[in-house]
Parts: sequence; structure tokens; C-alpha cells
Amino acid sequence: MSADQYPISAYTETLGLVYFPRMLSKIRFHATQSLHADFIENMGEGLDKRLCEYLRVSYDDLHAKTLAMKSDEDVLRAAFSTGRELNDTDKLIWNHYVTKLGWRDQVTESLANRKQSSGLQDRDDIVTMIEYFEYDEGRKS
Repeated sequence: MSADQYPISAYTETLGLVYFPRMLSKIRFHATQSLHADFIENMGEGLDKRLCEYLRVSYDDLHAKTLAMKSDEDVLRAAFSTGRELNDTDKLIWNHYVTKLGWRDQVTESLANRKQSSGLQDRDDIVTMIEYFEYDEGRKS
């Protein structure tokens, strides 16, 4: 299989938690050798790593659970049982963090560099990393 699949949108939620399904999508596409090549080098890094740390689970453990379980909900429930369960406030904090990342923070410069390399430097409406993903991966134009 060719490596050409982009993961699902970072806005997608599992049990009220954004980004989690995207991380699992990358794991599953990689296992079938269909993950777009741009993602392979950084699997388990960046937001994947931050979310695993937030859940207090190892990426390797989550990776194994993802390949062994069918649903994203089951994987997240397993993460809750081995790491920590997130309450509504925890989910709210994560969701706000990830949906605002890149907007006037430590990632703003990285976002500007990514926009530049993708030819999106004139798109002032793209102010967060996950909004950038939407455009860069073709879900928005």
C-alpha cells in the first residue's frame, strides 16, 4: 500500500476529547503502511506525546491498545484505567489547549514556518495548529 492517507481531523472527538481520534488514526494507518509519509518520523511526538502525558499513559502502551482494540472509545477507556480518568474540566482544559495551540503562544513561530513552507503564509485566518492541519491536509480550502 502507498503511504498517502492523512489522519482524521484533530477536531474529531472521542468521549468529549478532541485530537485523541487523530492520534489513533495515525497509528492505524501506519500499521497498514498507508499513513502519509510526512507523519511517520514524528509519531508519538508533538501533540501525541503531550496528550499521552496528559492522560499519564505511555505512547507505546497506547499504540499497542490501539492495534488490539476496535473502537476509539475502548482505547480511551483503557487509557483512563491505566493512566488517569479525565473529568469534564480536564477535557475542557485539554480541548481549549489543543484548539488554541499556535495562537499567540510558544508555537506561533512554528505555525508561521509551517504556513510558509506550505504556501499558506498569506492566510491570516489560519491562527492555530489544528486549523492549519485542516488546510494543509485538504479538508478546507
